[in-house]
Amino acid sequence: MLRVLAVDDEEPALAELLYLLRADPRIRSAEGATDATEALRRIGRALADGPGGDGAIDVLFLDVQMAGLTGLDVARLLAGFARPPLVVFVTAHEDFAVQAFDLKAVDYLLKPVRRERLAEAVRRVAERAASAPPPATVADRIPVELGGVTRLVAVSDITYAEAQGDYARLHTTDGAGHLVRIPLATLEERWQPLGFVRVHRSHLVSLHRIDELRLDGGGMTLRVGAAEIAVSRRHASRVRELLMRRANG
Repeated sequence: MLRVLAVDDEEPALAELLYLLRADPRIRSAEGATDATEALRRIGRALADGPGGDGAIDVLFLDVQMAGLTGLDVARLLAGFARPPLVVFVTAHEDFAVQAFDLKAVDYLLKPVRRERLAEAVRRVAERAASAPPPATVADRIPVELGGVTRLVAVSDITYAEAQGDYARLHTTDGAGHLVRIPLATLEERWQPLGFVRVHRSHLVSLHRIDELRLDGGGMTLRVGAAEIAVSRRHASRVRELLMRRANG
């Protein structure tokens, strides 16, 4: 059962494509986006949530020619993701077919889309999805938005994460701070295998990025780059144990 995001800046064409997709029994859900920026935002959230998340996307049906970023531009951006959605291009023009398949598109549909031809594209997508290797248990990169562009940040470059309500601010080795709409508890669960440890209700720290541990008057403080982060009493013994284990190899 495939989860689809269709992207087309012509609303009548998008509505017709969604109607045909939703009529196919192999399609679990089909949602629409009217521009590439909206599509990338949804894809970023889907990748952050993981393949089992509510907004997961298995395949994109992408119009080629759109205002702003084109479908080809979106596909090039997706090439940088660890496990991007599959792509089917939908266009009124034959001229882009070579570029589309160079970008590993599963299929290339010409408008107006015929029901039988769409069914064939869905069959190809379903076969490709079934043969794909299972997703990694832990993602090694996280999508963030920077100036309206979705960028992939390596988790290994993140020094610590700071809770800000339902969001978390990710601090990286280059001094940047990226705000993502993911609770700190979710990041803690995902990144524990990568060496992150909760040190306070507001902070999640990479053990590999701790430069100094200081004990003062019964309290514990960590230095992570230029930041000093207090360790709560609740987490102090666990942090000390993990640091000792790391020091002893």
